[in-house]
Amino acid sequence: MSNPAANSTGPRTAAKLRLGLTPLLAGLLLAGCAGYTLGPTGGQVAGAKTIRIGPVSNGTDEPRLGDAVQQALRAQVQTDGTFRLAGRDGADIVISTSLRRFERNPLTFQRGDIVATRDYEVVLTAHVTAIESGGGRTLLDREVTGKTTIRSNPDLGSAERQAAPLLAENLARNIVTLLSEGTW
Repeated sequence: MSNPAANSTGPRTAAKLRLGLTPLLAGLLLAGCAGYTLGPTGGQVAGAKTIRIGPVSNGTDEPRLGDAVQQALRAQVQTDGTFRLAGRDGADIVISTSLRRFERNPLTFQRGDIVATRDYEVVLTAHVTAIESGGGRTLLDREVTGKTTIRSNPDLGSAERQAAPLLAENLARNIVTLLSEGTW
């Protein structure tokens, strides 16, 4: 036979334990979110400044890459929310982008054949300049890279064309992150 006193303390002890652990777990969860901030992290107010993205000059041998980067930059600025897009006139910040290098680097090789490449890493390097319209102060003047991977196939050119939007998106994300998290 079992002891009735032992059985009656079990559920109460478990309830007390749950009651004691609940605030502790809630405190740990909230402490994990202590450094999280909504909106821009660089001290700017979301949407307070406008930005104009100038035409992207393409100094690479890859056609239409400049258009893809400009489109991706516009989309990323809208997604980020730190800046508002401006037209030709009245922008607080003007972005100039010049595509400099397009590189295809072997990443992985075919099994049993160390010469045949299976995957490539495609790297796009751009020189980006961000200038404040009012005072002409340079906010950003540096090279930024975007990367993606492609699978090798008999028509490598078409694989690169298909990867161009992903490459442009990665480059645009890196540029907008530098602008929105800048300490200027």
